[in-house]
Amino acid sequence: MRQRSPAACRCYTGCVRRLIINADDFGLTAGVNRAIARAHLQGIVSSATLMASSQAFAGAAAEARSLIATGTRFSVGCHVVLLDGQPLLSGSEVQSLMQPGARNGVPQFRSSLGSFAAAALGGNLNADEVEAEATAQMRRIQSAGIRLSHFDTHKHAHMFPTVLRPLLRAARGAGVPALRNPFGRVFPLPLSRLARQSRLWTRFAQISVLRSFAARFRAEVATHGLRTTDGTFGVLTTGVLDLDLLTTIVDNIPEGTWELVCHPGYNDADLDKVRTRLRQSRAQELQVLTSPGARQALERRGIELISYHQL
Repeated sequence: MRQRSPAACRCYTGCVRRLIINADDFGLTAGVNRAIARAHLQGIVSSATLMASSQAFAGAAAEARSLIATGTRFSVGCHVVLLDGQPLLSGSEVQSLMQPGARNGVPQFRSSLGSFAAAALGGNLNADEVEAEATAQMRRIQSAGIRLSHFDTHKHAHMFPTVLRPLLRAARGAGVPALRNPFGRVFPLPLSRLARQSRLWTRFAQISVLRSFAARFRAEVATHGLRTTDGTFGVLTTGVLDLDLLTTIVDNIPEGTWELVCHPGYNDADLDKVRTRLRQSRAQELQVLTSPGARQALERRGIELISYHQL
């Protein structure tokens, strides 16, 4: 396996197609924890990112240690949360990340990506606070006995350069060697699916604008000496992924090392208590990821399923 130049930010490729299938939101609920474990043991999920401040963190950490102990190829990263959640540090320590007021007396991050993006692009986020909160989240997972293989962010917040840089410093300080490359090919996505679902058009437009940060992302990752993939699939299809879309993505993966983002879970009473737009879609994704058709698609295309530990 040859290594690209530093300018390519140490992405590892060759004349093969390799894929990491990463389940986000590990720790969100007990049902999400069970679903991720099942999607690995009975399906094609090879990696997961754990939320350090989540309500089901202890159960997720125990599940992660159990999965790693089985000796299967499974990596665990940190799903850094900087919006739509609660900080591990006090609100006064990360004031630039907080929304005004508090819900039931509990400090809260900004709830929307739009508000967070405006603050990031306007230079209103304190880089030291971003680094401190990310470090606290990474260290909490490590303190639970888990070796972090990588990190990503809730709602892909590290797409913004002013957020990425302090996160890279936090990762390097915590010994976390890799991160998700949130940029990738928007297509293949059948145009008929875009035409039928207006929210896909909206997300497509947002992703197209944010792709302008891709070159800067690669330069920053290279400068900080971390590893990443050639890009990510599944950002656009979050919430609508089915077997047909998965097969279309797999059939069009180019040479190199890529990541597919997924969100398996059970749509149960615990999930009802969580603010998330992904509900029934989590159960649908679990069914897809554990289906014989999903594994057959990978085998037919000759794609090697790896974890972040093999990056």
